[in-house]
Amino acid sequence: MRTGPRIVSVLLIASIGFASPVVAAEGGWEITPKSEAALNRGLEWLAKNQGPKGNWDNEQLGLVSMGLLAFLSAGHLPGRGKYGDNAQRALDYILDNAKPSGLLNSSVRGHDMYNHGLATFVLGQVYGMTGDRRVGRALDRALQLIQASQCADGGWDYVAVSKPKGHDLSLTVMQAKALRSAMDCGLRVDPAVIDRALRFVRRCYHPQTGMGVEDPALREKMGMFSYGGPGGPPPGIAMTAIGVVCLQEFGQYDDPRLPPAGLYLRHMVKVGEEFFNKRMFHARKLKKEDKPPVPSNHVPFDAYTLYYLSQALYQRGGDDWRIGFTVLRDVLVNRQRIEPRNPTVHGAWESNTWWMREKGSMFYGTAIACFVLAMPNRYLPILQEGRVESLVRPVEAGKK
Repeated sequence: MRTGPRIVSVLLIASIGFASPVVAAEGGWEITPKSEAALNRGLEWLAKNQGPKGNWDNEQLGLVSMGLLAFLSAGHLPGRGKYGDNAQRALDYILDNAKPSGLLNSSVRGHDMYNHGLATFVLGQVYGMTGDRRVGRALDRALQLIQASQCADGGWDYVAVSKPKGHDLSLTVMQAKALRSAMDCGLRVDPAVIDRALRFVRRCYHPQTGMGVEDPALREKMGMFSYGGPGGPPPGIAMTAIGVVCLQEFGQYDDPRLPPAGLYLRHMVKVGEEFFNKRMFHARKLKKEDKPPVPSNHVPFDAYTLYYLSQALYQRGGDDWRIGFTVLRDVLVNRQRIEPRNPTVHGAWESNTWWMREKGSMFYGTAIACFVLAMPNRYLPILQEGRVESLVRPVEAGKK
């Protein structure tokens, strides 16, 4: 299914400079000497542990994309900058393993849309920053596959096939970020695809729900998102962050779900701060004795949650970003492994969950930590985008 012009029609956009001017860090508070040093150590670890083919001890294109994203976030473009060679090899690995159909998955079929969504998003960032025609052609095919594989209810399945029902919100957010990334490059997305996806996202919202919040009055002012809507797993921090990201990426800046969900996320970051350096933090269990120990070198929350939470806070801006990012930044700085005599771990972070049961919890944790610490640089197009009027829907469309 083709819904727009070939990528050739937007090459001129990239050639005249797609990415808007870099926005400086807000008042200098976002970046500290310690956070900058931690980011540099993390990037050095990623560079030293990259394999000769450009990947990191796994063949998941989504994970390889996260490594590439870490370099891009710090301003290292393919072939340019200190880690330009590392970024180029990661990009080549992704492009070389793309299927003729446009599918960006070289792993088992059940990982199709996880890998595809993440890799497509990162390709959009590369294209927005470089205008590379080879990337543009792959991005165009990848975008068409996302639209063609959308399920009838607006979601996506794990495999790249359109079915009557999508699987869950975690798949939808990956496609949402990929679609927005491609649209920012000038590619056209069928508005019907966005409208169907929005209906899916909104079904996952739970109003007046602040799970884990002790104050009943405060809890009633909050809202959360769940994995698959009513009847599925209960809502939590990761899915709430994902719901916020989806609505923002689809241009629903005035959706009434955003303030209550944002309030919940900001509150949980503040409440969890006291646990980050000692215990694992769970949304539904805030009693200290319920927290199992977690090694001090693990990222806060887990890397998957941290990835979306940081973006949700950034998109919300204001106090959500100022309060939330400060906490996450400082915890990351304090949890990095500092072992100069042990180069296999020096500068790394670990994630307390493994993504898609693959090897590489240290790689995944480090890639996400570097991305978060580099966000204030605002090098990525996704961190510079503004309000897109073509995506805006009436406020009434955002009601439950």
